[in-house]
Amino acid sequence: MRTLPRLILRSPRRQGSRAAGLAVVALTATVFLGRQPALAAHAPVQIGWCTSKEFNKAKAAGFEYVELGVRAFTTMPDDEFDRYIESFKASGLKAPVGNGFLPNELKVVGPEINKDAQLEYVKKAFERAQKLGLKVIVLGSGGARKVPDSWSKDEAMKQLVDFAKRIAPEAKKRGIVVAVEPLRQQESNIINTAGEGLAWVKAVNHPNFQLMIDFYHLSVEKEDPQIVLTAAKHLKHIHIANPTGRAFPLAAAEADYAAFFKNLNKAGYRGGISVEANTKKFDDEAPRTIAFLREAYAEAGKSDGNSDAVKGAAGQGSKDK
Repeated sequence: MRTLPRLILRSPRRQGSRAAGLAVVALTATVFLGRQPALAAHAPVQIGWCTSKEFNKAKAAGFEYVELGVRAFTTMPDDEFDRYIESFKASGLKAPVGNGFLPNELKVVGPEINKDAQLEYVKKAFERAQKLGLKVIVLGSGGARKVPDSWSKDEAMKQLVDFAKRIAPEAKKRGIVVAVEPLRQQESNIINTAGEGLAWVKAVNHPNFQLMIDFYHLSVEKEDPQIVLTAAKHLKHIHIANPTGRAFPLAAAEADYAAFFKNLNKAGYRGGISVEANTKKFDDEAPRTIAFLREAYAEAGKSDGNSDAVKGAAGQGSKDK
Protein backbone atom coordinates (compact mmCIF):
# COMPACT_ATOMS: atom_id res chain seq x y z
CA MET A 1 0.00 0.00 0.00
CA ARG A 2 2.76 2.50 0.76
CA THR A 3 4.05 2.41 -2.83
CA LEU A 4 0.61 2.94 -4.36
CA PRO A 5 0.78 6.76 -4.65
CA ARG A 6 4.11 6.60 -6.51
CA LEU A 7 2.81 3.99 -8.94
CA ILE A 8 -0.26 6.09 -9.69
CA LEU A 9 1.77 9.23 -10.28
CA ARG A 10 4.23 7.55 -12.62
CA SER A 11 1.68 5.73 -14.75
CA PRO A 12 1.88 7.15 -18.35
CA ARG A 13 -1.85 6.64 -18.79
CA ARG A 14 -2.57 9.04 -15.94
CA GLN A 15 -0.47 11.96 -17.14
CA GLY A 16 -3.38 13.45 -19.08
CA SER A 17 -5.40 13.83 -15.88
CA ARG A 18 -2.67 14.69 -13.45
CA ALA A 19 -4.82 17.01 -11.31
CA ALA A 20 -7.43 14.31 -10.76
CA GLY A 21 -4.73 11.79 -10.03
CA LEU A 22 -3.19 14.00 -7.40
CA ALA A 23 -6.53 14.40 -5.67
CA VAL A 24 -7.06 10.63 -5.59
CA VAL A 25 -3.56 10.08 -4.27
CA ALA A 26 -4.04 12.68 -1.56
CA LEU A 27 -7.30 11.11 -0.38
CA THR A 28 -5.83 7.60 -0.49
CA ALA A 29 -2.78 8.69 1.50
CA THR A 30 -4.92 10.35 4.14
CA VAL A 31 -7.39 7.55 4.75
CA PHE A 32 -5.30 4.45 4.24
CA LEU A 33 -1.69 5.44 4.87
CA GLY A 34 -2.12 8.03 7.59
CA ARG A 35 0.05 10.51 5.73
CA GLN A 36 -0.51 14.23 5.57
CA PRO A 37 -1.20 14.93 1.88
CA ALA A 38 0.00 17.99 0.02
CA LEU A 39 -3.65 18.80 -0.62
CA ALA A 40 -4.25 19.25 3.11
CA ALA A 41 -1.82 22.13 3.22
CA HIS A 42 -4.27 24.07 1.05
CA ALA A 43 -7.47 23.16 2.89
CA PRO A 44 -9.44 26.06 4.40
CA VAL A 45 -9.35 24.36 7.82
CA GLN A 46 -7.28 21.66 9.46
CA ILE A 47 -8.78 18.76 11.38
CA GLY A 48 -7.13 17.64 14.61
CA TRP A 49 -7.79 15.35 17.57
CA CYS A 50 -7.57 16.04 21.30
CA THR A 51 -5.06 13.57 22.74
CA SER A 52 -1.99 13.84 24.93
CA LYS A 53 -0.24 10.64 23.91
CA GLU A 54 -1.87 8.74 21.03
CA PHE A 55 0.32 10.46 18.45
CA ASN A 56 0.87 7.56 16.08
CA LYS A 57 -2.81 6.64 16.25
CA ALA A 58 -3.77 10.18 15.31
CA LYS A 59 -1.34 10.26 12.41
CA ALA A 60 -2.45 6.89 11.06
CA ALA A 61 -6.08 8.04 11.06
CA GLY A 62 -5.21 11.11 8.99
CA PHE A 63 -5.50 13.90 11.56
CA GLU A 64 -3.29 16.85 10.68
CA TYR A 65 -2.44 17.81 14.24
CA VAL A 66 -3.05 16.86 17.86
CA GLU A 67 -4.33 19.04 20.66
CA LEU A 68 -2.30 18.33 23.78
CA GLY A 69 -3.25 18.42 27.46
CA VAL A 70 -1.42 21.41 28.94
CA ARG A 71 -1.95 20.47 32.59
CA ALA A 72 -0.56 16.99 31.91
CA PHE A 73 2.76 18.14 30.45
CA THR A 74 3.16 21.13 32.78
CA THR A 75 3.05 18.98 35.90
CA MET A 76 5.57 16.42 34.60
CA PRO A 77 9.02 16.23 36.25
CA ASP A 78 11.71 17.70 33.99
CA ASP A 79 13.15 14.37 32.86
CA GLU A 80 9.71 13.02 32.02
CA PHE A 81 8.90 16.16 30.04
CA ASP A 82 12.15 15.78 28.05
CA ARG A 83 11.10 12.24 27.08
CA TYR A 84 7.63 13.51 26.23
CA ILE A 85 9.04 16.07 23.80
CA GLU A 86 11.16 13.38 22.13
CA SER A 87 8.16 11.08 21.78
CA PHE A 88 6.02 13.85 20.32
CA LYS A 89 8.64 15.05 17.84
CA ALA A 90 9.25 11.48 16.68
CA SER A 91 5.61 11.28 15.55
CA GLY A 92 6.11 13.98 12.93
CA LEU A 93 2.83 15.62 13.91
CA LYS A 94 2.38 19.20 15.02
CA ALA A 95 0.51 20.50 18.06
CA PRO A 96 -0.56 24.09 17.48
CA VAL A 97 -3.15 23.88 20.26
CA GLY A 98 -3.46 22.66 23.84
CA ASN A 99 -6.34 22.38 26.31
CA GLY A 100 -6.86 21.35 29.93
CA PHE A 101 -4.94 24.42 30.99
CA LEU A 102 -5.34 24.82 34.76
CA PRO A 103 -5.40 22.23 37.57
CA ASN A 104 -8.67 22.16 39.50
CA GLU A 105 -6.89 23.10 42.69
CA LEU A 106 -5.40 26.29 41.20
CA LYS A 107 -8.38 28.51 41.86
CA VAL A 108 -8.83 31.69 39.84
CA VAL A 109 -12.05 32.82 41.56
CA GLY A 110 -13.23 32.80 45.15
CA PRO A 111 -11.67 33.73 48.50
CA GLU A 112 -8.72 31.32 48.26
CA ILE A 113 -6.88 32.48 45.16
CA ASN A 114 -3.09 32.74 45.22
CA LYS A 115 -1.88 35.14 42.54
CA ASP A 116 1.77 34.19 42.96
CA ALA A 117 1.00 30.49 42.54
CA GLN A 118 -1.18 31.26 39.52
CA LEU A 119 1.58 33.15 37.76
CA GLU A 120 4.25 30.58 38.63
CA TYR A 121 2.19 27.79 37.11
CA VAL A 122 1.17 29.81 34.05
CA LYS A 123 4.74 30.82 33.23
CA LYS A 124 5.86 27.19 33.40
CA ALA A 125 2.92 26.11 31.24
CA PHE A 126 3.68 28.74 28.59
CA GLU A 127 7.39 27.90 28.58
CA ARG A 128 6.74 24.20 27.99
CA ALA A 129 3.95 24.91 25.51
CA GLN A 130 6.34 27.00 23.46
CA LYS A 131 8.84 24.15 23.36
CA LEU A 132 6.13 21.89 21.94
CA GLY A 133 5.12 24.45 19.33
CA LEU A 134 1.74 25.47 20.75
CA LYS A 135 0.27 28.73 19.49
CA VAL A 136 -3.13 28.56 21.21
CA ILE A 137 -4.03 27.36 24.70
CA VAL A 138 -7.71 26.73 25.40
CA LEU A 139 -8.87 28.01 28.78
CA GLY A 140 -11.79 25.83 29.85
CA SER A 141 -10.69 24.60 33.28
CA GLY A 142 -14.16 24.46 34.82
CA GLY A 143 -12.84 23.29 38.19
CA ALA A 144 -10.36 26.15 38.53
CA ARG A 145 -12.93 28.78 37.64
CA LYS A 146 -15.82 27.32 39.65
CA VAL A 147 -17.52 30.02 41.69
CA PRO A 148 -18.04 29.02 45.37
CA ASP A 149 -21.66 29.04 46.51
CA SER A 150 -21.03 31.89 48.91
CA TRP A 151 -19.18 34.01 46.34
CA SER A 152 -20.66 36.79 44.22
CA LYS A 153 -20.75 36.20 40.44
CA ASP A 154 -19.88 39.86 39.94
CA GLU A 155 -16.80 39.48 42.11
CA ALA A 156 -15.91 36.26 40.29
CA MET A 157 -16.02 38.07 36.94
CA LYS A 158 -13.73 40.78 38.28
CA GLN A 159 -11.28 38.05 39.32
CA LEU A 160 -11.49 36.35 35.92
CA VAL A 161 -10.74 39.62 34.17
CA ASP A 162 -7.85 40.34 36.52
CA PHE A 163 -6.42 36.84 36.01
CA ALA A 164 -6.61 37.18 32.23
CA LYS A 165 -5.01 40.62 32.26
CA ARG A 166 -2.08 39.23 34.25
CA ILE A 167 -1.48 36.15 32.08
CA ALA A 168 -2.06 37.68 28.63
CA PRO A 169 1.28 39.58 28.60
CA GLU A 170 3.06 36.36 29.64
CA ALA A 171 1.36 34.53 26.77
CA LYS A 172 2.48 37.24 24.36
CA LYS A 173 6.11 36.75 25.41
CA ARG A 174 5.86 33.11 24.28
CA GLY A 175 3.90 33.77 21.09
CA ILE A 176 0.78 32.14 22.53
CA VAL A 177 -2.88 33.16 22.48
CA VAL A 178 -5.11 32.04 25.35
CA ALA A 179 -8.59 31.19 24.02
CA VAL A 180 -11.54 31.19 26.43
CA GLU A 181 -13.75 28.09 26.23
CA PRO A 182 -17.38 28.54 27.31
CA LEU A 183 -18.52 25.35 29.04
CA ARG A 184 -21.99 23.88 29.53
CA GLN A 185 -23.55 24.44 32.96
CA GLN A 186 -22.82 20.84 34.00
CA GLU A 187 -19.09 21.64 33.79
CA SER A 188 -18.90 25.25 34.95
CA ASN A 189 -21.11 27.70 36.81
CA ILE A 190 -19.68 30.73 35.00
CA ILE A 191 -19.02 31.55 31.31
CA ASN A 192 -21.43 29.02 29.83
CA THR A 193 -22.08 30.63 26.45
CA ALA A 194 -19.89 32.05 23.72
CA GLY A 195 -21.64 35.39 24.27
CA GLU A 196 -20.45 35.40 27.88
CA GLY A 197 -16.98 34.34 26.79
CA LEU A 198 -16.90 37.20 24.29
CA ALA A 199 -17.81 39.65 27.04
CA TRP A 200 -14.87 38.36 29.09
CA VAL A 201 -12.53 38.76 26.12
CA LYS A 202 -13.69 42.32 25.49
CA ALA A 203 -13.30 43.24 29.16
CA VAL A 204 -9.68 42.07 29.07
CA ASN A 205 -9.00 43.78 25.73
CA HIS A 206 -5.68 42.07 24.93
CA PRO A 207 -4.71 40.47 21.59
CA ASN A 208 -3.37 37.37 23.36
CA PHE A 209 -6.62 36.68 25.17
CA GLN A 210 -9.32 35.60 22.73
CA LEU A 211 -12.23 33.17 22.24
CA MET A 212 -12.83 29.62 21.05
CA ILE A 213 -16.16 27.88 20.48
CA ASP A 214 -16.98 24.25 21.17
CA PHE A 215 -19.92 23.08 19.04
CA TYR A 216 -20.86 20.55 21.70
CA HIS A 217 -21.24 23.16 24.46
CA LEU A 218 -22.90 25.59 22.06
CA SER A 219 -25.50 22.94 21.21
CA VAL A 220 -26.14 21.82 24.80
CA GLU A 221 -26.63 25.44 25.88
CA LYS A 222 -28.90 25.98 22.84
CA GLU A 223 -26.95 29.07 21.82
CA ASP A 224 -27.68 30.62 18.43
CA PRO A 225 -24.81 29.84 16.00
CA GLN A 226 -25.07 33.47 14.91
CA ILE A 227 -22.60 34.10 17.75
CA VAL A 228 -19.89 32.81 15.40
CA LEU A 229 -20.37 35.91 13.26
CA THR A 230 -20.70 38.23 16.23
CA ALA A 231 -17.42 36.96 17.66
CA ALA A 232 -15.66 36.44 14.33
CA LYS A 233 -12.68 38.74 14.86
CA HIS A 234 -11.95 37.15 18.25
CA LEU A 235 -12.44 33.50 17.23
CA LYS A 236 -9.20 31.51 17.41
CA HIS A 237 -10.17 27.85 17.62
CA ILE A 238 -13.01 25.31 17.32
CA HIS A 239 -13.90 22.05 19.10
CA ILE A 240 -16.52 19.70 17.74
CA ALA A 241 -18.47 16.59 18.74
CA ASN A 242 -21.85 15.08 18.02
CA PRO A 243 -24.00 16.59 20.81
CA THR A 244 -25.69 13.22 21.29
CA GLY A 245 -23.28 11.25 23.44
CA ARG A 246 -20.39 13.63 22.72
CA ALA A 247 -19.42 11.19 19.97
CA PHE A 248 -17.33 11.50 16.82
CA PRO A 249 -19.39 13.47 14.27
CA LEU A 250 -20.21 11.26 11.27
CA ALA A 251 -23.33 12.50 9.48
CA ALA A 252 -25.25 15.69 8.77
CA ALA A 253 -28.46 14.33 10.28
CA GLU A 254 -26.91 14.13 13.78
CA ALA A 255 -27.09 17.87 14.49
CA ASP A 256 -27.32 21.27 12.86
CA TYR A 257 -23.71 21.27 11.72
CA ALA A 258 -24.71 23.10 8.54
CA ALA A 259 -25.69 26.37 10.25
CA PHE A 260 -22.53 26.31 12.34
CA PHE A 261 -20.23 25.68 9.38
CA LYS A 262 -22.11 28.21 7.26
CA ASN A 263 -21.33 30.89 9.82
CA LEU A 264 -17.71 29.78 10.11
CA ASN A 265 -17.42 30.21 6.35
CA LYS A 266 -19.08 33.63 6.50
CA ALA A 267 -16.70 34.62 9.29
CA GLY A 268 -13.73 33.60 7.14
CA TYR A 269 -12.53 31.14 9.76
CA ARG A 270 -9.34 29.40 8.62
CA GLY A 271 -8.06 27.77 11.81
CA GLY A 272 -8.18 24.33 13.37
CA ILE A 273 -11.19 22.19 14.16
CA SER A 274 -10.36 19.72 16.92
CA VAL A 275 -12.43 16.61 17.49
CA GLU A 276 -13.00 16.38 21.24
CA ALA A 277 -15.26 13.38 21.39
CA ASN A 278 -15.76 9.74 22.34
CA THR A 279 -15.58 6.64 20.18
CA LYS A 280 -15.26 2.91 20.67
CA LYS A 281 -14.40 2.38 17.00
CA PHE A 282 -11.57 4.84 16.45
CA ASP A 283 -9.92 3.11 13.48
CA ASP A 284 -13.22 3.05 11.62
CA GLU A 285 -14.75 6.34 12.71
CA ALA A 286 -11.76 8.70 12.77
CA PRO A 287 -11.16 8.74 8.98
CA ARG A 288 -14.91 9.02 8.40
CA THR A 289 -15.12 11.96 10.79
CA ILE A 290 -12.27 13.76 9.03
CA ALA A 291 -13.91 13.26 5.63
CA PHE A 292 -17.33 14.33 6.93
CA LEU A 293 -16.04 17.52 8.54
CA ARG A 294 -14.15 18.56 5.41
CA GLU A 295 -17.17 17.91 3.21
CA ALA A 296 -19.57 19.65 5.60
CA TYR A 297 -17.37 22.73 5.81
CA ALA A 298 -16.93 22.92 2.04
CA GLU A 299 -20.62 22.35 1.35
CA ALA A 300 -21.61 25.06 3.82
CA GLY A 301 -19.41 27.48 1.90
CA LYS A 302 -20.98 26.54 -1.41
CA SER A 303 -24.54 26.75 -0.10
CA ASP A 304 -23.82 30.26 1.08
CA GLY A 305 -22.52 31.22 -2.33
CA ASN A 306 -18.96 31.47 -1.01
CA SER A 307 -17.43 28.60 -2.97
CA ASP A 308 -15.00 30.98 -4.69
CA ALA A 309 -13.88 32.34 -1.32
CA VAL A 310 -13.36 28.82 -0.05
CA LYS A 311 -11.32 27.93 -3.13
CA GLY A 312 -9.26 31.07 -2.70
CA ALA A 313 -8.50 30.21 0.92
CA ALA A 314 -7.57 26.69 -0.12
CA GLY A 315 -4.99 28.08 -2.49
CA GLN A 316 -3.42 30.12 0.32
CA GLY A 317 -3.19 27.29 2.83
CA SER A 318 -4.56 27.19 6.36
CA LYS A 319 -3.16 28.91 9.42
CA ASP A 320 -2.19 27.38 12.74
CA LYS A 321 -4.53 28.63 15.40
